[in-house]
Amino acid sequence: MNYVLLAGFVLTAMTATNFAAEPPPAKKIPFKLEKHGHVRVDDYYWLKDRKSPEVLAYLAAENDYAAAALKHTEQLQQKLFAEMKGRIKQDDSTVPFKYGDYYYYKTYKKGSEYPVFARRKGSPEGREEVLLDVNALAKGRAFCSVLFPAVRPDHKMIAYAMDTGGRRFYDVYFKDLATGKTLKERIEKTAGDMAWANDNKTLVYVKQNPETLRWERVFAHELGAAADREIYFEADETFEVGVSKSNTDKYIFLRSGSTLSTEYRLLDADAPAAAPRVFQPRLPGLEYDVEDGGGKFYVLNNDHARNFKVSVCLATETARSGWVDLVPHRDDTLVEYIEVFEGWLVLKERANALGRFHIFNRADGKESWIDFDEPAYLAELGENFEYKTDTLRVTYESLTTPDSVYDIDLNTRAKKLMKRQEVLGGFRPEEYAAERLWVKARDGELLPVSIVYKKTVDLKSGRNPLHIYSYGAYGYSSDPYFSSIRLSLLDRGFICAIPHIRGGSELGRRWYEDGRQLKKKNTFYDFIDATKFLIERGYTSPAHLYAEGGSAGGLLVGAVANLAPELYHGILAGVPFVDVVTTMLDPDIPLTTGEYDEWGNPNIKEYYDYILSYSPYDNVGRKAYPNLLITTGLNDSQVQYWEPAKWAAKLRDLKTDKNLVLLKTDMDTGHGGKSGRFESLKLTALEYAFMLDLEGIKE
Repeated sequence: MNYVLLAGFVLTAMTATNFAAEPPPAKKIPFKLEKHGHVRVDDYYWLKDRKSPEVLAYLAAENDYAAAALKHTEQLQQKLFAEMKGRIKQDDSTVPFKYGDYYYYKTYKKGSEYPVFARRKGSPEGREEVLLDVNALAKGRAFCSVLFPAVRPDHKMIAYAMDTGGRRFYDVYFKDLATGKTLKERIEKTAGDMAWANDNKTLVYVKQNPETLRWERVFAHELGAAADREIYFEADETFEVGVSKSNTDKYIFLRSGSTLSTEYRLLDADAPAAAPRVFQPRLPGLEYDVEDGGGKFYVLNNDHARNFKVSVCLATETARSGWVDLVPHRDDTLVEYIEVFEGWLVLKERANALGRFHIFNRADGKESWIDFDEPAYLAELGENFEYKTDTLRVTYESLTTPDSVYDIDLNTRAKKLMKRQEVLGGFRPEEYAAERLWVKARDGELLPVSIVYKKTVDLKSGRNPLHIYSYGAYGYSSDPYFSSIRLSLLDRGFICAIPHIRGGSELGRRWYEDGRQLKKKNTFYDFIDATKFLIERGYTSPAHLYAEGGSAGGLLVGAVANLAPELYHGILAGVPFVDVVTTMLDPDIPLTTGEYDEWGNPNIKEYYDYILSYSPYDNVGRKAYPNLLITTGLNDSQVQYWEPAKWAAKLRDLKTDKNLVLLKTDMDTGHGGKSGRFESLKLTALEYAFMLDLEGIKE
């Protein structure tokens, strides 16, 4: 018998082929946390020190234990990885989008992990000019994320933002496209959010707070200048600021936003040294977004309009008193966002849990709609950089239709398919079917659930393995997207389900509001009720059910694990937000103060009590739990690694079953995992192998 001792943690090895391991013991150091006269004792608070050698050793020991527990699945993992990679066309490009005289796109070369950003002048068939090869930048790095470059208005220079640590701190570099040389000057530790002014020498960008990571300051960097100039500081800790440029190129927008309030400032893109002016001062509960229409502004807003409406105002009268309603509020339709062109106004709407585009001719006011006919799909506006155009770029996909790019003639509404994602490996969409089910939740609400399966599956056998995933927070909808990776489950007999639970916006703003703050438990109940429906209708049974959620979706499955553990055989929790009370009481933890409108402020007792009643970490009990695979990243900027680490330790201490609790920490990455297009698949292959192994599927 071999023993591996690592900073006091013992792993026991039998043989290379028959490996029995005990999870690393997590020591208990009681730490008292008191609020509102209530005392909680956190035995694993010590894991919060990311620089502690003991903490790092513990995380490494957990990784060793997870690897040991899943070692017998390595061949399956390799097979799954090869499958997933094999479906991806390696030598591929995106559809070029027009900006000025150029067509910009990104391309991948065979065997490469990262994109090459490129353009062609005059037409999509022109000579290719490489702007940036991210593969060269990523060489020798464990992590490398490079955003699409910001192109200077004269198209002679790009600014590109690169994060090499996974914590979403981007350094900005400048590349002269005429000489091909990268300038020596750079901007360190930015948010990666930036826009060029029209003088071709000023870059407006955002910096985040180094501790809380809140996007709080806007600066102007003038090429060659000794120092950058601060344009704006967002003092309210519940707001974040971002920048963007109008389609007309007249303005750089400075958008300050919290969950339930917005304030825009307009910076003249032709005079970046001038002070920005406030569009409409912030008001509690007033959310709005602005698009420039050349002499007038279009304002998407919720002023006495729960699902939002569209108003218009003159450039000289931007205060709310000058807004005139153009598209009224509708109880059954949510306006998600708008896009303005010289001759057209385009609304992205959602009704009955499905997206559509609402088109207005600005000259005569005539309106039309662009719809799609599958039972469940995802449709969004694509890259539209030209203000003077009659062509609209949109993207479309469904559970059975790969990602597709359409150009739509706004005069005739004719759709032209520009490209559909090519899925290699013999994929035939007609072999799969998708449905939209409607489930009655415990309070009588009708809950939409999207499912996809291979047509050879017996839907009513009660023995099908089923993977159920959702998110349910911040108003983000869990749309029924296409996944070539998911085929590895579908082809092995899985049914995959996406319940569109409250906390998202699938059924309008009410759907979101009924799943936040003091109504948050509706999110968990919806997920559980959808699960029970699928069991009752014979799609599956608890012995074959696997739940997954990430980030706030990790909170979802963490809460569900406490509320209804008997329904699931396994749970995948990615970068899970599970220590809700402690995190929301600590303003020094990244992103906390801006979250009060979403979860509630636990400094107020009513919210404290409610959050405490569902917080996954605080509610771990002495009961049986499903098998759990918990993943995180040491450099995570959104959900700190110690939350899942503490949760795993507490689960192991209290649970009464012999099921697995595995914690896997990527020591090089953050919230989004690996940065390469193939490397990122290895974690998915491991997660799928975890489920398939529990299901007894070995191939």
